[in-house]
Amino acid sequence: MGQASSPFARPAIDGQSLKRLETHYIAPEFYRREDVAERQAKLARIVSNQIVPRLLKLHSEAVPAAPPVKLVIEALAPTSADITGLADIVLGSDLEAAAAYVLVLRDRGLSMDMLFLELIEPTARMLGEMWDRDECDFIDVTLGVARLQKLLSIFNDTYTLLALDERRHVLMAMTPGNQHSFGVKIVERFPLAAGWQVRTELEGTSADIAEIAKNRWFAVVGLTAGSERQLESMRSTIAQIRRESRNQAVGIMVGGPMFTANPALAHDVGADATAPNAPSAVIVAQKLFDLSAAALQGIARA
Repeated sequence: MGQASSPFARPAIDGQSLKRLETHYIAPEFYRREDVAERQAKLARIVSNQIVPRLLKLHSEAVPAAPPVKLVIEALAPTSADITGLADIVLGSDLEAAAAYVLVLRDRGLSMDMLFLELIEPTARMLGEMWDRDECDFIDVTLGVARLQKLLSIFNDTYTLLALDERRHVLMAMTPGNQHSFGVKIVERFPLAAGWQVRTELEGTSADIAEIAKNRWFAVVGLTAGSERQLESMRSTIAQIRRESRNQAVGIMVGGPMFTANPALAHDVGADATAPNAPSAVIVAQKLFDLSAAALQGIARA
């Protein structure tokens, strides 16, 4: 009788496969900079020497009776130390080390959904916060986020899809009634740099946005709203996109200050997810792409 396969079997990824993924998850122009390796080493040192000690100090001050940090790190769920550890690795250039790091945590018994929610997306969020504090620049964050995308695709098996680059399209649009386009233009830079094909619509009605999604295949649609007054318009726009989208498994994510304050509001308007900043939005988009790919594969097999 054959031996049952382990639910935590390591993905069959070799160095050449990882190298080939670079063309899908990082815009080529970023590799033309001669100082990339030096910058990555500098950022890794910042994380190790400044960010990690700051978080550990906050841990002990905020929870004086907390158990020793070593015990916290060894707990089942990913901790702040796990997140900063992964950030340290993805700011370097060793994707195999990053994959091995995630495997260690998965071997604790954590599902990929839990690792996404508690480790990978928070790591992207942390990179965005470092960018906000001018501890790293756009290129540094982009390289780190791109590697997080690759980790998701590896563990969700979407790196094996044919014509992967032709499927990673995102439509970014402002909810009708929203007049503040600056945030959209900031967010737009990150998926572009991380290898996505991006179409941005700053005007148009719900019907106009749905028509675009009907005429062209998008893995993800992102909508932004500037205030709660636009939530009803967003809700109806999302419903229309779902009815008419060429990709019937399209993932829809939303953004805006009200969603940062109350992430559960995303599901109230009919979206699949939200993200607190631009780098984490790229990771959420990759997660939605993976879910869409799995759904489409299931339909094809049916």
